[in-house]
Amino acid sequence: MKADISNKHDIEEMINRFYDRVVLDEKIGHYFTEVVKVNWEKHLPIMYSFWENIIFHSGIYEGNPMALHQNLSQKSPLKMEHFQRWTKLFNETVDDLFEGEKAEYVKQRAMSIATIMQIKLFS
Repeated sequence: MKADISNKHDIEEMINRFYDRVVLDEKIGHYFTEVVKVNWEKHLPIMYSFWENIIFHSGIYEGNPMALHQNLSQKSPLKMEHFQRWTKLFNETVDDLFEGEKAEYVKQRAMSIATIMQIKLFS
């Protein structure tokens, strides 16, 4: 049996593994390597804070992910298939590493976030 997500280290491991997959992915990797050319030293700590806030209600994340994704979509249009792929990779990463209440919760929240972004971007 795998452990559940229980601390910041777990979140960092989850996010690092997830982005290792994302950058190599043929459907969405180019958003991170070509469209934006992500500065990983800056991006990863923001993602750690974002998910730590989601999972543990830490209050440490400040940002506007919707505005960032709207800007990204203007540079290279995001489509439903991109969100589906993102969600699939995210869920696979969580499932590879963890199981339990927090793991299920983070996958549900990821799906909710992706759905809301799609509604706002595509309507």
